[in-house]
Amino acid sequence: MGSRAAEDLAAQWAARVRANRDQVERHRQVAETSDFYAPVSNRFVVDPRRTDDLVLDALLRRARPEDTWLDIGAGAGRFALPLALRVARVVAVDPSPAMLRALGEAMETHHIRNIEAVERRWPPDGADAGYAPFAGDVALIANVGYDVEPIGEFLGAMEAAASRACVAVMTDRAPASYASPFWPVIHGEERTELPALDDLLALLRARGARPSIERIERPPRLMDSEEPLLELLRHQLWIAAGSEADERLVEAVRRSVTRTSQGITLEADGGWIGIVDWVPLSREAA
Repeated sequence: MGSRAAEDLAAQWAARVRANRDQVERHRQVAETSDFYAPVSNRFVVDPRRTDDLVLDALLRRARPEDTWLDIGAGAGRFALPLALRVARVVAVDPSPAMLRALGEAMETHHIRNIEAVERRWPPDGADAGYAPFAGDVALIANVGYDVEPIGEFLGAMEAAASRACVAVMTDRAPASYASPFWPVIHGEERTELPALDDLLALLRARGARPSIERIERPPRLMDSEEPLLELLRHQLWIAAGSEADERLVEAVRRSVTRTSQGITLEADGGWIGIVDWVPLSREAA
């Protein structure tokens, strides 16, 4: 597939992102904050020395001790922190002050000093001047990109910043899709789904890349109780605690959760995670 195919796929991606966003605007019951992740940033903090994360293991196999990794949308450091224990330097780029505060606190807690945190959206301003401040051996996006409207520009900037490879961790359905079954109950219509793993693979191939993929089963997320699950669902459904819509949500969740000895989970959760890596075309030609 040539550039026209890539343009068409990027346009389809953008249209789905706009439709998803417009749907929120029609139904939101709470105002959008300047930092969407501030209320839930603490839920993204994990142990950087964990040994039970297959996705992390896959990333670490791709890391070299002398590397600089650019983690775009690094959040609270789910992967930036453990990568920093294996590579020379990590540049963690994220637009959320709350996420970067959580990252900074985790760096202090775990005595990790080789992460440079940058509060900025991707691609950075002044892209035409080059990506020297963000250059790395490997550029990583992990569960980032689903809601990026200018996806072609985003991927182009990612490739321009990477000297060896690009890596994307993306699920078969956008992470927020766990809330999709509740949209008809709360808002009276099906959720417009964002692009995800297969869409990324198709777009990369249309752009001329030759991506490889490693698939890992994604188990349903477990919660200790209903309340943290409800908090996440309210966040993705844009409803206020204690509202009439929230009452319907509470009842729907009670009908939908599966209870195990490890905790509770949603029946519709789970799926696949893809670890996609590719060499930017400019590097293949070099």
